[in-house]
Amino acid sequence: MLKRLYPYRFEIILSSQLAILFGGLLFPAAWFDVYVAPILFIFNLLAAVLMFYRNRKKMWFIVILLLIAIIALGIDVSESEHIKTINNVKLISLFLFYVLLATELIRQVWSAKEVGKNVIFGLISGYVSIGLIGFFICLSIELYHPGAFQGLNYIDGNRTFISEDLIYYSYITLMTIGYGEIVPAIPLAKKAAVLIGLLGQFYLVVLTAVIVGKYINQKK
Repeated sequence: MLKRLYPYRFEIILSSQLAILFGGLLFPAAWFDVYVAPILFIFNLLAAVLMFYRNRKKMWFIVILLLIAIIALGIDVSESEHIKTINNVKLISLFLFYVLLATELIRQVWSAKEVGKNVIFGLISGYVSIGLIGFFICLSIELYHPGAFQGLNYIDGNRTFISEDLIYYSYITLMTIGYGEIVPAIPLAKKAAVLIGLLGQFYLVVLTAVIVGKYINQKK
């Protein structure tokens, strides 16, 4: 089954990422964060196994990371005595996953000999993955330094429901739009904003330029 799906890996990964980004439009924010988002993240983790199908060592590492993330995401943190530990496991496993995924996406797109629609999907998916990496960086900072980002919408004073705001902030920073309604308030958060912006610019300037150059040469 993995062998049959492998040629469509970029499309499947991108579809699962877009569901994470825009699935909140279909559900109330609190309900989406608690029930729907963890399922979408797990689906994205499962889809990522396809990316590593031809590299068995990395694939098994991703499978182990996937199992850890599924267990962590499935635990009801609100009723747990080890909230901090569970949050750490979630953040570390998901952060490592998206770092590995973005690296693999960039490697496969960079090494592509022909530029077709699947490579374009992979290029977009890599950019989306960088935004998710930025989100987990910002979420980690905010969870361990409450108030690190000013302008977040806390629902009933609960920090559980800030992920939508931080996903939004990560992508607005990645795209260097910066509307300014959410701002970093401590030095660590400011450094994170600079890092996210730099990653976005390097990706567009370097990788996109390489793929466009390959496409032009291919047409010639």
